[in-house]
Amino acid sequence: MAGWNLEPAYSALAADFGTLDAVFALQGEHLTRDPLSEVIRVERAGVNYYVKRYTGAGKGLRRYLGRPRVKSEWQNLKRFAKWGIPTAEVVAWGLERSGAAYARGALITRELPNTRDLSELADNHDPLLKDRLWVDGVSRQLARYTRIMHDHRFTHNDLKWRNLLIDDQAKLYLIDCPNGDFWRGFWLKYRITKDLACLDKVAKYHLTATQRLRFYFQYTGRNTLNAADKERVRHIVRFFEGRE
Repeated sequence: MAGWNLEPAYSALAADFGTLDAVFALQGEHLTRDPLSEVIRVERAGVNYYVKRYTGAGKGLRRYLGRPRVKSEWQNLKRFAKWGIPTAEVVAWGLERSGAAYARGALITRELPNTRDLSELADNHDPLLKDRLWVDGVSRQLARYTRIMHDHRFTHNDLKWRNLLIDDQAKLYLIDCPNGDFWRGFWLKYRITKDLACLDKVAKYHLTATQRLRFYFQYTGRNTLNAADKERVRHIVRFFEGRE
């Protein structure tokens, strides 16, 4: 049984995006591939679309238990949009089951034009990372969006620079969040720290200590560190020790 959805605004693309069978028949530029999924890029009427196709949910009980990864991905992108966090527009989405078992699924998003991920800027030592005003503007956006997620008791769980896109107008977007989920209690606190540590893992090599601390203040909405903040900051900077 297949459940497939195409946003009404894209009904003109129904021949290519209107059914799961059509989506799995699409040919395009292969970008990534792993044992469970692949991403291709296709162009229609001058617009690029990213098609992520999942052919498995994992081995054994993973095919029956829990939420399929593709479903988590489209649900989380839609949550971002609902919460006012800029992200890739979801054009079409759905999955197919064989009896009680997950069989396959797909997600199509529209390209965010004129964007690069922050990891690319870091790898290329882009001069923008030395522009204090530019960095401050991006930092404020990132702090606000991260706090929105965490205030909903939701964590990204893969909040790395490669999953942060910036366009030529310095507008920030959060993408690729199949592992994001809601938490409570100790696990929420731990996952929040992990999100912040993922950001700082690269930031410590490209930003000043002052910029990194300013981001934390922007995130908390305070301009001083209380005892809990100091403990969390120590945990953030030590989080990946021995694992890099």
